[in-house]
Amino acid sequence: MTQSAAERYLRLGLQLGRHVEGIVDAYYGPPELAAAVDAAPPVDPPALVSAAEALLNELEDGWLRDQVVGVRTYAGVLAGESGSYADEVEGCYGVRPTYTDEAVFRAAHERLEELLPGDGSLAERYERWRNSILVPTEQVERTVAVVIEEARAWTRGLVELPAGEGVVLEIVRDEPWLAFNYYLGDLRSRIAVNVDLPTSALELLRLTIHETYPGHHAERSSKEHLLVRGRGLLEETLVLVPTPQSLVSEGIAERAPNVLLEGDGGAALAAVMHDAGFELDLTHALAVERALEPCTWADVNAALMLHDAGASEAEAQAYLERWGLMTPKLAAHLIRFFTQPTSRTYVMNYSAGRELCRSYVAGAPERFRRLLTEQVRVRDLLEARDAGALVDFER
Repeated sequence: MTQSAAERYLRLGLQLGRHVEGIVDAYYGPPELAAAVDAAPPVDPPALVSAAEALLNELEDGWLRDQVVGVRTYAGVLAGESGSYADEVEGCYGVRPTYTDEAVFRAAHERLEELLPGDGSLAERYERWRNSILVPTEQVERTVAVVIEEARAWTRGLVELPAGEGVVLEIVRDEPWLAFNYYLGDLRSRIAVNVDLPTSALELLRLTIHETYPGHHAERSSKEHLLVRGRGLLEETLVLVPTPQSLVSEGIAERAPNVLLEGDGGAALAAVMHDAGFELDLTHALAVERALEPCTWADVNAALMLHDAGASEAEAQAYLERWGLMTPKLAAHLIRFFTQPTSRTYVMNYSAGRELCRSYVAGAPERFRRLLTEQVRVRDLLEARDAGALVDFER
């Protein structure tokens, strides 16, 4: 029986996953297809390159073709093709990383100086402020569970969540990430929160919303319900790390906390934290976060230093500590993330995804709803950004 383009894509993605654990972020498609891939010997990367190119030649421009470009790029990396780190990022995600001028970080630091007055260096004052609103490790699980329920209730006013969706929560240690959504299919997710590092009340709100509602879980369950079950789009049953799908998904999850906390959901979640025993001045905390946000591009600079410029891990860590105002422990944690096979290029998705989804939504709830429920392409986000820039220029 001839396989459809979607089935060939699923097979290619699953075959790619045989080479690097974690490249397949989630799969809930036909079990017989996954079983056949698992039962066969791994396919050599050059053969995956050829298969991806053959599929690309048959596909029209669209979401699925974008995904296959990412597969072809990553298969080429596994096959030993030469190319820069920036080439790899662009091939996988559709956006090319470039260095951010450190003047951007200096300006952000100046704004933070005003928000965090007092004695000591800016890094010391920022860390003192964070420490004043830390959530004790033993309270993380209970607090996250309450935030999930409040965020779910708010999200129901934004998008119709499918009946039967839900999440289970677990606390973990010794992982290269701070939190993770394992989408299980059948409208369910397992949310893992890593308690290796101290987490502030604002950071706990952000990572919970990012992973659940209206972030990753809301997106995945909505798309399973509407696109897979509703429209039969089989390609949506595979969530593949080195593809444009990841940039859009991280952009959604990065914007989700702002959509909720800066809107009418902020007061309710501030009350949740108050009831949990944390006196969080949400208005001030969000102002600090907004001022620091440009410094998240220091992550991309550090990754480029590591992978394109030949910097040492110690140099990249020092860079993150200086410009990202990170503690040595947090910066070292990020360096670990930057050097994992599944995440060495992934860092681009957070800053670029956030900025592109922000310009795409532009304050319109229906645009954020579209991100959660439709196959929005990276090209769509870039076009929205460029159109917005043109409007600003014409003004």
